[in-house]
Amino acid sequence: MLHSTSYISHMSSPSIGKSILLAKCPKCRKGEIFSVSLYSYYKLTDIKKRCDVCAANLLPEPDFYYGAMYISYAFSVALFINVMIVLNVFFDDPELWVYIVSVVGANILLLPFMQRYSKVLYLYGLGKLKYSPPYNQQG
Repeated sequence: MLHSTSYISHMSSPSIGKSILLAKCPKCRKGEIFSVSLYSYYKLTDIKKRCDVCAANLLPEPDFYYGAMYISYAFSVALFINVMIVLNVFFDDPELWVYIVSVVGANILLLPFMQRYSKVLYLYGLGKLKYSPPYNQQG
C-alpha cells in the first residue's frame, strides 16, 4: 500500500516544464522565483532570496545570474532568425528598414520575457537545486 501512495503523490507533482513556464522554485516546484508578477514591469527580474515554500536559496552566490546573459543572447539570436524567416516567407523580401524595425520591435517587446526566462533556465540548469518532493511517509 505504501508503494501506491508514493506513486500517487509522485503523479500529482508538477512537471518540470510547467514549473519552468510558471517560474516556480526548482526544489519544491511550488514557490515563486520572482517577487513580482510576469505582467508587472516594476522589478520584473528581481529574484527572491529564498523560496517561500521550502526556503531554498534562490541566490546561490553573488552575481550567479550573470551567466543567464548567454541564454538571453541565444533567445535574441533565435528571435532575430525567426523574424527574418517570417519576413522573407510572408512579405517577399521587404526593404532593409522593415527588417530593422521588425527585429528591434520584437526584441523590445519580448525583452522582459527573455530576461526572466533566461534566469529561470539558468537556475534550473546550473543552480544545483534538485527537485525533492515531500512524500507522505505512512506507517
